[in-house]
Amino acid sequence: MTRFSATTLQRRQLLAAGGALAAAGLAGLPAAVRAAQAEPLARLVLAGPPAIVSAPLIHMVETNALAGVARKTEFALWRDPDQLRVMALGKKADVLATPSNVAANLYNRGAGLTLLAVATWGALWIVTRDAQRRALADYRGEEIAVPFRGDMPDIMLQLLAAKQGMDVRRDMRIRYVPTPMEAMQLLITRRVHHALLAEPAVSMALRKTHSFPVSVIAPELQRGADFQQEWGRLFQRAPRIPQAGIAAVGLLREQPAQLDAVLQAYAKSVAWCRANPLECGRMMAARIEMLTPEAVADAIPASQLDSVAAGAARADIEFFFQQLFAREPALLGGKLPDAAFFYSPAQPHASLAWPASSHCGNLPGRPWITTTT
Repeated sequence: MTRFSATTLQRRQLLAAGGALAAAGLAGLPAAVRAAQAEPLARLVLAGPPAIVSAPLIHMVETNALAGVARKTEFALWRDPDQLRVMALGKKADVLATPSNVAANLYNRGAGLTLLAVATWGALWIVTRDAQRRALADYRGEEIAVPFRGDMPDIMLQLLAAKQGMDVRRDMRIRYVPTPMEAMQLLITRRVHHALLAEPAVSMALRKTHSFPVSVIAPELQRGADFQQEWGRLFQRAPRIPQAGIAAVGLLREQPAQLDAVLQAYAKSVAWCRANPLECGRMMAARIEMLTPEAVADAIPASQLDSVAAGAARADIEFFFQQLFAREPALLGGKLPDAAFFYSPAQPHASLAWPASSHCGNLPGRPWITTTT
């Protein structure tokens, strides 16, 4: 039998304690540092729509914010929810900006997806030629151009109408169009009087009607029914809808350090975009030709852009999902998503503040980390 001296035992205990402290030290490091210590991925694809939720993703690519996670980071554009679904199911992107209900639907269908954060908390308005129509009920009997039939924002229109006793098929005349830009074109060329739009299409339409030569033929447009305020009034909640966020797809979901780094980089880029809307607009317009810097700059403060980790936002998300599920379970893939759908960062973000000299900066009087409550 091997004999151990007291000195040997003490040495082993010290080594074990040292190893535990080292492990604890690594766990306590900022996610960006821990991710850098892991083997970087060869390529990371961030994908999103021509909407404000994509602005931070574009900033992350432009500033190489994920250099410690991947050797190469790219942005890919999706133009409609069907294209989004193809990208998710085909694992053609690693991080997807997505409507929250589409993320849940894909998760429940086994797409291998985890919701990281909600970032857009309401960016839907009916844009109208009639300034007197301020509430959704004012549009009874009216024709409204609505993009993405059966997806956001059509889902919200039906939900809010039903909550106040209206049926959009009976009480309104809905003109479905493939994209928000097509709805906007119908509106500014006087072929419809009202269109349901999300930012930045709202700001694009408002700007176009005050610019030459479009202003020669276009009507004066107004923000009409504010869906965020309708939501708050009808459901007795804050006027914040967990409308869209970012999700991880495929193998990236199995790498917590990288997920934390992505989540934190996104939150940091959200803060930068809010503090620098015109510069953010220039970045977006350079990559998405249909947008203008000025319209994006207008849209950012109107979009309630605020990155909140999915785990921290779970109560708001689940309440929203319960309303959708009660109307049409298929919107969520036939069931409510379980706890594994909602990502919570491994490290409390309070200890992960970035230095003030960082290239992204902070919002005045507000820390950039908004992923915990």
